[in-house]
Amino acid sequence: MSAAQNPNYLQKILTARVYDLAHETPLDFAPSLSARTGNRLFLKREDMQPVFSFKLRGAYNKIAHLPAARLKHGVICASAGNHAQGVAMSAAHLGCRAVIVMPVTTPAIKVEAVKKRGGEVVLAGNSYDEAYARALELEKAEKLTFVHPFDDPDVIAGQGTIGMEILRQHKRQEGEIHAIFVAIGGGGLAAGVAAYVKAVQPEIKVIGVETFDADDMKRSLAAGKRIKLDHVGLFADGTAVQLVGAETFRLCRDLLDEVVLVDTDAICAAIKDVFEDTRSILEPSGALAVAGAKEYARVEKLKDKTLVAVASGANTNFDRLRFVAERAEIGEQREAVFAVTLPERPGAYKKFVSLVGKHNITEFNYRYHSEAEAHVYVGIQVANRAESLRLMKSLQKHDYPVIDLSEDETAKLHVRHMVGGHTPGTEIGERIYRFEFPERPGALMHFLNRMSAGWNISLFHYRNHGADTGRVLTGMQVPPKDEEKFQAFLKDLGYRCWDETENPAYRLFLG
Repeated sequence: MSAAQNPNYLQKILTARVYDLAHETPLDFAPSLSARTGNRLFLKREDMQPVFSFKLRGAYNKIAHLPAARLKHGVICASAGNHAQGVAMSAAHLGCRAVIVMPVTTPAIKVEAVKKRGGEVVLAGNSYDEAYARALELEKAEKLTFVHPFDDPDVIAGQGTIGMEILRQHKRQEGEIHAIFVAIGGGGLAAGVAAYVKAVQPEIKVIGVETFDADDMKRSLAAGKRIKLDHVGLFADGTAVQLVGAETFRLCRDLLDEVVLVDTDAICAAIKDVFEDTRSILEPSGALAVAGAKEYARVEKLKDKTLVAVASGANTNFDRLRFVAERAEIGEQREAVFAVTLPERPGAYKKFVSLVGKHNITEFNYRYHSEAEAHVYVGIQVANRAESLRLMKSLQKHDYPVIDLSEDETAKLHVRHMVGGHTPGTEIGERIYRFEFPERPGALMHFLNRMSAGWNISLFHYRNHGADTGRVLTGMQVPPKDEEKFQAFLKDLGYRCWDETENPAYRLFLG
């Protein structure tokens, strides 16, 4: 393989041109996180870059290395996020034209942020893929240079300067680094950091972190080839990539030690953890590495090790914080969510509260069920998962049937807001499904139009959670003879869905 095909990344990182514009960000000790995990955890504060994200490094390094003739024509990229701002700011600094193609569904706040940094925004398509296709057309038509968000050696080398800084900065700290955790979307950050760290101190582990619903790199590494995902979860939108880069995959395959997976609740908990230590609010993808470090330390039972997590970005929408706050306690396993059956007799509620004891009740939803019993949806603060299990056993011991709903998405997203029983007759042939669709203006109406299939809608719940995914719980009365037609309807609808007809939370509170 030639040098062009197999770059010397150590040399490229050492000679990267990032500091004309990007900052050397702090490596901050996180005392509360360290105490909670039993290890020494440091945060590499890429959220403190001028664009509040590490993406500035790779974008600037790529553009700064362009020949004068190509720089004169300008650059182009397709992005609705941090890469767009990095390219716009880099091009403005170098006096270069920057065209940023964004989907028409991009929130106005992100469009304005790119314009303020000097980018020429072109809105095209309803998705990233459509925007990317339009960007490639403009690249050829206007002789622009495409700046890839991750699959480019100069971009990878720019991100790799983070690894260089971590090793240099940590020399002033106590203890050898055991592992560095980096978020993975397309793989540029992980590839760059691993390329430097493994060349200089190969004994340090470099561990990638993905979400369970966007685990393209983990699947690709297991398969030995790149795997394209059909769907990706959008909560951590900065890392919601369906196909990792060819070059980033090659580097991660050779250099990464492991990939850890975390869920939405763990990310929300990590955002809260970082806020408590720094008073800064990371975006979901920005907190991904922190969530991964916590999960890895828990699974591997690490103690007194030095861990570094790259806090990769802080560009989040304010209205998303209500969802984060709602789910953080569950993600940290500091809130248990139970369905408890209470006997309908005097004193039953008082006895239940006495069994909860000194635990703070965070939520209590009650609905009369029958003359014999009532069902309660209750949230209770606990110190950890073990305490939650002890509380369950105590309730069961005193003849209070209890179901743990702490991991039940339908219960946490929908049922908690709907406790109220059912109308007699609606349960006949009722099928309960949970749907997800990309959240954008008009998306709910589009969903409702697609749902007009002729069956009676007996239940419907939608709540805007401040995320990029719309979530709906719906009940439809489907006669048995229509089963084949119903399955065809679900397939044609084209949205991710889950059958929740047998879900215990639905059965107890709504069924």
